[in-house]
Amino acid sequence: MSNKIIVDVQPRQTRVALMEDRLLAEYYVERPGKERLAGNIYEGRVENVLPGMEAAFVNIGLERNAFLYAGDVALNPDEFEFEDQPSQSPKVSHAIKDLVSTGQELMVQVTKDPVGTKGARITTHVTLPGRLMVLMPTVDYVGVSRRIVDEEERTRLKAQVDALRPAGMGVIVRTACREADLEDMRAELESLERIWRQILALSKHTRAPARLYCDSDLLLRAVRDLMNEEVSEFIVNDPEAFQRARELAEKICPQFVDRFRLFTEGYDVFDYYNLEEKVDKSFSRRVWLKSGGYLIIDHTEALTTIDVNTGKYVGERDLQKTILKTNLEAAQEIARQVRLRDIGGIIILDFIDMLETQNQTMVVDALKEALTKDRTRTNVLGMTSLGLVEMTRKKVRQRVSTMLHCTCPYCNGTGRVLTAESVALKVLKEIRRQRAQTNISRFILKVHADVADYLEQEGLLEDDIEVYRSRSAHIESFRLSSADDL
Repeated sequence: MSNKIIVDVQPRQTRVALMEDRLLAEYYVERPGKERLAGNIYEGRVENVLPGMEAAFVNIGLERNAFLYAGDVALNPDEFEFEDQPSQSPKVSHAIKDLVSTGQELMVQVTKDPVGTKGARITTHVTLPGRLMVLMPTVDYVGVSRRIVDEEERTRLKAQVDALRPAGMGVIVRTACREADLEDMRAELESLERIWRQILALSKHTRAPARLYCDSDLLLRAVRDLMNEEVSEFIVNDPEAFQRARELAEKICPQFVDRFRLFTEGYDVFDYYNLEEKVDKSFSRRVWLKSGGYLIIDHTEALTTIDVNTGKYVGERDLQKTILKTNLEAAQEIARQVRLRDIGGIIILDFIDMLETQNQTMVVDALKEALTKDRTRTNVLGMTSLGLVEMTRKKVRQRVSTMLHCTCPYCNGTGRVLTAESVALKVLKEIRRQRAQTNISRFILKVHADVADYLEQEGLLEDDIEVYRSRSAHIESFRLSSADDL
């Protein structure tokens, strides 16, 4: 038990780092005005119904209207078709125009934060999470977390919760419930039911668009969702935040209260645990493996690709053993990077080509095993005929990197700029154009130093051009003006 949760509370941001065996496993940031919306409940008003997309746009008071799919609209429980998985939504075959109408007000919950130009995704299947269970007021069903794999344990927990749950409401049993006693389970369900009754009462007297319920902030979510028997310390650097976290722990996990500690070392808490450097490295495009191999991680709007390379690792004699060892190490690191960067959606993994089927199976199995630590639902689809591994991971919010970074104003997100040679050729073309169309006899050229070096080394500058070079200028930018008036 060497895991630690480290919380850095500052006036303009709160950061939470989960350390597993001294490695940064999960990292979260929350800033004022950019809080997570997923989990919030709103009274919304339907603005547009789109039969061609089987969806509707709903005004919930955000900058952009939220998106509601037909399959995310709750119906009578008798019309649901359930599978014994808590992650499955009820399956419906109703058309969106038969479910909602323009101007209608309805209670909705955000399931996915706005991403880029897309609005939030919402559902009418409300869920209220606790540490042990998740209450589902709109369904009549008990589900058990897929991370609980023992069938006897699943059956026991399902029977216990079924006897405790409020009439007509559903419950998802979370993995933390394995260690809980009946009184803790009953108390949490009663608390969640009270919250639901308060939301219902507020909804009756509220006009859309309006927020009815806000999920806990990052600090309290860390206590609720991350604190477990594997965490030896929960370290907070702010006295007020420490008190809030400890008070919540006394209510929902009193057995762990003695593991909460106020950081008073007089240093920056992230610097003290060498986390700043780890965070900076966590979002690099290239990730080195201990063997000398490396990963290349690239993001697009539709998917994320991760490429595995042997790099400096050359192995000993057997090429296939070298490839297998690199791929197995990469599978472990990929699972960690997916959690750490909170990558969601479609993920394509390009492992080094393996000739033997048993080696391919071994790598895929190692990836699946490594992903069992991930609290977010993942699905590994196996290896394709091209040797690519396809997987999906539930996308709830924007990646942390989107909050920390912005699109490069120089390359506009392409990751590439013109070479000095390419810019030099553009400069020469502009000089020829101005010579042909103007009466300028002497030019002043302001350009990046690398471009100037190329022009001079190639002997492309004539005597009528005076060059001013700059290392700080954008390499693609240049300015050609007349020196006749000076």
